[in-house]
Amino acid sequence: MRERSRAALGRSPRNRSVPRPPVLSTRGRRVLYGAGAAFCAALFTVSGAQPTTRGAVEASAAVLPPSAAPATPLPEDAGAPTLQVLSSRPDAVMGGTALVRLGLPSGTAPDRARLTVDGEDVTDALRAVYLDGAGPALEGVVTGLPEGGSTLVASLSGLRTRLTVTNHPARGPVFSGPHETPFVCDTDSFDLHGGGTLGPALDEDCSAPTVVRHMYRTAGGAWAAMPDPDRVPDDAARTTTSAGAEVPYTVRVETGTANRAIYETAVLFTPGADGPDPWHAPEGWNRRLVYKFGGGCKGGWYVQGSKTAGVLDDGMLSRGYAVASATLNVFGFNCNDLLAAETMSAVRERFVLAHGAPDLTLGWGSSGGAYQSHQIADNYPGLLDGVVVSQSFPDVLTSLVPAAADALLLDTYAREHPDALTRDQQLAVSGFPSWRSIGRMAREAVRIDPRGTCRDRVPDELLYHPEDNPGGARCELFAHTVNVYGTDPDTGRPRRPLDNVGVQYGLGALLDGTIDVDAFLHLNEHVGGIDADGQVVSERTVADPGATAAAYRTGRLLNGGGGLARIPVVDHRTYLDDSPNGDVHMRYHSFATRERLRAANGTADNHVMLVEARGSGGFSASAPVAGRALVELDAWATGILERRGEHPRAPAADRLRAARPEWLTDSCWVGDAPRRRVVGEQLPLGDGSGDTCAEAYPVHSSPRMVAGAPPASDVIRCRLVPFDADAHPAEFTKEQAERAERVFADGVCDWSAPGEGQQGLAGTWLRF
Repeated sequence: MRERSRAALGRSPRNRSVPRPPVLSTRGRRVLYGAGAAFCAALFTVSGAQPTTRGAVEASAAVLPPSAAPATPLPEDAGAPTLQVLSSRPDAVMGGTALVRLGLPSGTAPDRARLTVDGEDVTDALRAVYLDGAGPALEGVVTGLPEGGSTLVASLSGLRTRLTVTNHPARGPVFSGPHETPFVCDTDSFDLHGGGTLGPALDEDCSAPTVVRHMYRTAGGAWAAMPDPDRVPDDAARTTTSAGAEVPYTVRVETGTANRAIYETAVLFTPGADGPDPWHAPEGWNRRLVYKFGGGCKGGWYVQGSKTAGVLDDGMLSRGYAVASATLNVFGFNCNDLLAAETMSAVRERFVLAHGAPDLTLGWGSSGGAYQSHQIADNYPGLLDGVVVSQSFPDVLTSLVPAAADALLLDTYAREHPDALTRDQQLAVSGFPSWRSIGRMAREAVRIDPRGTCRDRVPDELLYHPEDNPGGARCELFAHTVNVYGTDPDTGRPRRPLDNVGVQYGLGALLDGTIDVDAFLHLNEHVGGIDADGQVVSERTVADPGATAAAYRTGRLLNGGGGLARIPVVDHRTYLDDSPNGDVHMRYHSFATRERLRAANGTADNHVMLVEARGSGGFSASAPVAGRALVELDAWATGILERRGEHPRAPAADRLRAARPEWLTDSCWVGDAPRRRVVGEQLPLGDGSGDTCAEAYPVHSSPRMVAGAPPASDVIRCRLVPFDADAHPAEFTKEQAERAERVFADGVCDWSAPGEGQQGLAGTWLRF
């Protein structure tokens, strides 16, 4: 593990040059147990005796190809073989194909092991490989698995090991629940690199043939299609990767469909080289996969999507990173982190079957891509080993949606009562950085309006209308997540974890004297709520108790105590709070994530904030700060792997702290270009605090936080207590107190208590 952990800065041990066996294979075909295995058997079998010399093991390393995935050493006293699925979790296989490993106890001849699937011998699908630190093993691609459960049995000298594998259709679902309908295919509008499209879908699940194109980076810094995929173009650039390999800058791009999404993968690949297959990794690949998540949310339902987050990324590919993305990992096409997690699992499986398993998979996403990175890492641990997020929110449900809903209520109130509050007072009630932010945020509430934004490709006759088509497709978040929240049996509408009962809007503005008691009461008397059709009404919004509990239990509200607690999180932010026309990407959301990590784990040492000004390079792997963040995240995650091998029983938090690179610490960049880096813990302090970063990049809040909600923004429905004028921090006259009791007849929020239905995760890798 020590040698492997240096791969971020040096050559990966699995890319070493070793003689290869003469029997090769292609992806998806069964691999013959050929000359390499026969040599190994001859090497290890002498008159039936087991190997006893170190020289035999060293010889096996010289003649066997490296394994298709990082090694998992067997216990020293292991007597039985082991079984692993390397391409996915055993219960999440898709399309009937799995890359498997049969691990051998020390000193065992590979030709003695057998593998069966539901009683059928498939040993001929295996080849002998060498595992760093563990010796020989058998690996291969097993095909034709039936849908449902299958039993793999590894046999060796009378000992047997069983592994249950569950196979799912290539179109899904695996764990996200029943497919959404309608669902519009976009294969004919998906542009391929090098020209053309995927063409018309082959079936109602939007399947399309897999297409491989070869692209290259010219010496002038442009992307171009390779005229001859078997020859490096004369004007191709060269690049030196993070693993130290100098290779032609030529790239293999694979495009296909999985889980009803269109996916792309890209990796450096030199024409004429062996493979690709799981045992012949491209020379330029640094054994890391960056999975890119795209942003958005509005309109993110009922379509396959026509773009990924982009895989021809010079800042990543030039360093040797493989890059993957899919249309359903762009929130503008699919605003559902659960389906996004399933799609990522499917695409990563396709990549592993083509190239072998990466040593690390790193997430990269901004805005809606940050939602996905956070929640996939937390709810489906093992898919991501570290993430770089930008313009982040903890999740869509409890960060942007309540702020947008409250902004819509405040904006509507101001228009209906134009003389009630001045602009400065409205701003104080909102907590936002500028008055224009109220209207800007109010427009974001369209994502909870069933007649809001749908993609043009969804036919109008299929869409919801309260009178004309009440059973139509609702273009809103809660309908898109109905597999989690369920429907109301009386109305058929999706249940909603959305609430504002008892919220004292403008409480902070009242306490600091910006508004008086009468203005405070008038606001709360008339602010209203949002009904099931996304319209502002006079009654407050009441959350469905079942949907509220489900949001907590299933991780739709980011918990932070699942898989996210065990991986590094680098939170990069280009400061947009001071945008002239307002912006939804406010800095306080980063602190909400940090507070949730602290609440769940007692520490947020795995969370680093980096803040810079607009115009500083932005979120690009080619930019100075964000690009450096990716390289340092790689080093951090690599260090964790090293320490996991050296100290397997050490607490994960200790490994995270010990492995964190010195450069990765809370920082901001201030002043004119070239900007000065200021290192120090990021604090949510106001102007005049004396903190350089807080003064350069002030942290604002939201209407709910002005009303007293905690910075973690993790309360869906607050616990209510009766309004008590004597206990209230503001002073009320007798008449005002009586009025307040009527305004808050249901009670006021007690933010010091957990919310109604607030609870921990029910577990990870949940199914719906």
